Amino acid sequence: MNAKTDFKRVWMITGAARGIGARITEAALARGEAVVATSRDAASVQKRFPASDALLALPLDVTDEAQAATAVQAALARFGRIDVLVNNAGYGLLGAVEEATAEEVRRLYDTNVFGLLNVTRAVLPAMRARRSGHVINISSLGGYQSSPGFGVYCSTKFAVEGLSEALHGELAPLGIHVTVVEPGYFRTDFLDSNSLVVSPRILNDYAASAGQVRAAATRINHNQPGDPLRLAQAMLALVDASAPPLRLPLGTDTLQTIADKHAFVNAELKDWKALAASTDFPQEALAA
Repeated sequence: MNAKTDFKRVWMITGAARGIGARITEAALARGEAVVATSRDAASVQKRFPASDALLALPLDVTDEAQAATAVQAALARFGRIDVLVNNAGYGLLGAVEEATAEEVRRLYDTNVFGLLNVTRAVLPAMRARRSGHVINISSLGGYQSSPGFGVYCSTKFAVEGLSEALHGELAPLGIHVTVVEPGYFRTDFLDSNSLVVSPRILNDYAASAGQVRAAATRINHNQPGDPLRLAQAMLALVDASAPPLRLPLGTDTLQTIADKHAFVNAELKDWKALAASTDFPQEALAA
């Protein structure tokens, strides 16, 4: 198929068949932009979205580096470029840190961190060649503040935040934007079994911490305060910005989480500043 390039923007979105990824795909298509919508099962994308010249549905298991490269080549063959990459594919793991098995942790990192890297490395050469593009990494309020019950999941999002900060500094001189998006609790299927793995091992000593979070996750499922449709519109506003931010928190719960963490960190800094500063060499030793 010959490349079709007369779109204002070409998006590549991982995990596009459902949840936030599907909402962003819908919003971009509704605005007349092109979307390379990927999922482990491309048929699920084709089933959700009507066929059009603006949509390319591709199979992509982000843990497969070769498949990521193949998907990017197919996208470039179809549309000639990728303007926006949305690294959205991922899932959650619920349970205390000690309750999670080594295999559960490895699988989570394979998707949430190494998968993001696979796709990003595949896309960046074309963006660098054009000196243009926007990489958007979907993190979480848990990427800014970890919590009992979601510690391993949050650690993967902390990794995404660190990678995004470095990419921001590395790619800005090349004309490529990087934003890490931090959604709070949005009313998607994230807390369902198809997006959230619950560690089967339960240790009673964590009943008052991680155990309470397990129960809360069931209560708030499909009662979350965030509107996915509004999130998708916020993403359109983000890519339209001439100077997009490094971080974009979404949802009042994320805003409150960030404010609370800043207050906590500032209080600890004040209490422990003297000890923290005492570890430098004395100034007279430096002058000698």
